[in-house]
Amino acid sequence: MTDCIFCKIVKGEIPSKFIYEDEKVVAFNDLNPQAPVHFLVIPKNHYESLNDIDTKEAFADIFSAIPKITAKLGIKEYRTVVNTGASAGQTVFHIHVHVMAGRKFTWPAG
Repeated sequence: MTDCIFCKIVKGEIPSKFIYEDEKVVAFNDLNPQAPVHFLVIPKNHYESLNDIDTKEAFADIFSAIPKITAKLGIKEYRTVVNTGASAGQTVFHIHVHVMAGRKFTWPAG
């Protein structure tokens, strides 16, 4: 997708400091953090939302990276959030997992 901001970040067209990168995913800090630690994990391949992931490997690539990143950052407890669709709060239509830590979370999210 040519106009996807996350695809542009993956391709290096928009500068971003990755906190993690492997052959399948990248992670970077959220520009509008909702917690002291708040980063995004995204696949390098474009999938609009969770509904568009067509292989279990793509899902596994994203979620297997998270424990590696949190271990690197010394984080043992964290919240993960995936918004799917505009009414659920998705604003960038390239699947991404929010990983947040550093404060106590309540439910509903807040």
